[in-house]
Amino acid sequence: MEVCMLCVFDVNETLLDLAALDDFFAGLTGDPSARRDWFDLMIHNALALTAARSYQPFGKIAAACLPAIAATRGRTATPEHQRELGERLRRLPAHPDVHEAITRLRAAGFGVVTLTNSVATVAEDQLRNAGLRPLVDAVYSADQVGHLKPAPEPYQLVLATEQVAPSDAVLIAAHGWDITGAAAAGLATAFVSRGRHRPLPASGTPTFTATDVDDVATQLIARHAGR
Repeated sequence: MEVCMLCVFDVNETLLDLAALDDFFAGLTGDPSARRDWFDLMIHNALALTAARSYQPFGKIAAACLPAIAATRGRTATPEHQRELGERLRRLPAHPDVHEAITRLRAAGFGVVTLTNSVATVAEDQLRNAGLRPLVDAVYSADQVGHLKPAPEPYQLVLATEQVAPSDAVLIAAHGWDITGAAAAGLATAFVSRGRHRPLPASGTPTFTATDVDDVATQLIARHAGR
C-alpha cells in the first residue's frame, strides 16, 4: 500500500497519559495537581535551553525540576524520588483513544512514527510498555540531534530519515509549542486539545484541531479520501 502521509506523533501527553503520575505527586507533595506544575516547569526549562541553543537530556530536566516543585509544597524530593519518577515515566499508559486511532490510520495507508524529547531508550520503553510499539514504524528522539523540540533539527531529522517532504508529513501533538515548531519546519500540524491545552494564541492556526487522537484520525482519513 502506498503511504499517503507520514503521521509524526509526539509521545508524552499526546499518546501517553501523565495523569497516571498523580498518585506519585500526591504522595510526595500532598497535592496531585503538583504533577501539572512539575510538567509546566520542565517545559519552561526545556524551552529556555532550546532558545539559548543549549541542550540537556529531557530526563535530566525532569529530575531537576522535581525538588523545586516539592519545595513549593514544603516537601523534599530525594534522589530516590527522582529515580522513581523516571521509572514511572517509562510505564505510562496510553490514552484510551490512541490504539484504535493509530490502527485506523495505518489501515488507511498512513505512515506512523513518533518524535519525542525523551531519549530513545526511554521512548522505546514507554511505547512498548503502553502496548503501542508494534503500531509505530520508527521512534525518533530529539536527543539524536542534541536539540529539543521546538528547535527545527528534530523535525528535520524525521523528514530526512523518512525521505518525505515537509508537506507530506503532519505533526500530531497536545502542545502548542510543538505545533509551532513543526509548522516552522514546514510540516502540517494537528493539535490535540487534551484537558486544559490550547494552541498558542500568538502562533498560526494548526492545520487540524481535534479533541483526541481518534478525532485526528477521522479528519486525516476524511481529507485523504476526498483527494
